[in-house]
Amino acid sequence: MFDHEMRDAAERVLHLCRQRGLKVVTAESCTGGLVAAALTAISGSSDVVERGFVTYANEAKREMLGVPWDALLGYGAVSEPVARAMASGALARSGADIAVSVTGVAGPGGGTADKPVGLVHFAAERAGFEPVAERHVFPGDRDSIRRLAVITALGMLAALAGRQKLG
Repeated sequence: MFDHEMRDAAERVLHLCRQRGLKVVTAESCTGGLVAAALTAISGSSDVVERGFVTYANEAKREMLGVPWDALLGYGAVSEPVARAMASGALARSGADIAVSVTGVAGPGGGTADKPVGLVHFAAERAGFEPVAERHVFPGDRDSIRRLAVITALGMLAALAGRQKLG
């Protein structure tokens, strides 16, 4: 189901989180739970994966993650402020230590001049560290956009999980 690159990325996240005793939560829209699925495809992942939120609709983002209406209405669901609020909300509403969020336009429809098909916003947050956000425009069809989004989200989790606190 998941190719070698996705499995390797998921295994890296699990390894780094185990080393640091971190629990993971995901907040996903356009990936529909694929980030959590990639992590849980690895045997033994239950010691790291705390939960995943699939919040496809704006109402779900609001109800499940506490994404503010002003962010959704002012910036749209596919935006950095919403991605950041999704990651923050997932962390606050779980027992996890590290979160990643994904929101985007996977296509083939739904794109606009400002938000084309392939646009994906990500955010990752870990207690005690500065949150990070990324914006990408991925090429290809729906499957390839979602695949690249999963790999990117896993990469962000690994990078944040691998960081050491200073002092």
